[in-house]
Amino acid sequence: MRVELPDRPGSLGQVARTLGVVGADIVSVIVLERSQGRAVDDFTVVWPASALVGRILVGLGAVPGVRVVGVWRCTELPAPIGRDVALLGQVAADAGRGLATLVDGIPGLVAADWAAVTSVDPAWAGAPASAPLTVRYASWGAPLAPAIPDIAPLRPRAVTSADGTHYVAVPLQKAGLVLVAARGGPDGPGRTSAADGAIAPPFHASEVDRMGQLVNAAVLVLGDHLAPTEIVEAA
Repeated sequence: MRVELPDRPGSLGQVARTLGVVGADIVSVIVLERSQGRAVDDFTVVWPASALVGRILVGLGAVPGVRVVGVWRCTELPAPIGRDVALLGQVAADAGRGLATLVDGIPGLVAADWAAVTSVDPAWAGAPASAPLTVRYASWGAPLAPAIPDIAPLRPRAVTSADGTHYVAVPLQKAGLVLVAARGGPDGPGRTSAADGAIAPPFHASEVDRMGQLVNAAVLVLGDHLAPTEIVEAA
């Protein structure tokens, strides 16, 4: 649950008390942003089936200055930044499968539904890809044929497709490879439903930066293993 709240003493406590009243148990809190007297926090919470999302939204909406930015299901507990180093260690331990390891680990780090590494035309820089994207490897939970937008970024960036799926794309700057993570939309295990009041938010700038730093470090670790012949093909 992504919540925007006043950055002052007591605000976080009010949100926590409200969640407790409606039966939600807070598992973790990650601060995404603090700026100009406002804060944006991600709360990972567990609540009983009887506690409808709508009731939780109404309760938080009654707290002065609090705005719920998004509510979505995650497949695992979002990881603190310290686990980025552990993932890089796993990538380095078996560089031959390092890219697959990176892709499999990304969703848990940024509360995404799935991730994939795609290949675009080598002349992709600065312009839309001239040929369809090729999915070279996809994580668990990815659709059989991911409908990834025509992405050819020069730097990490977030985009939202016409069907409401939010993406973050990070270029690897090698072999035309781009790592993509997705959240929300009609596909994936964490898909949301307007019927229960859930809505997945776009990727926050801090999440985009985090993925960019992680991918840059992984590229240095993998080196020549990023050659196209070394990529694990998607199942």
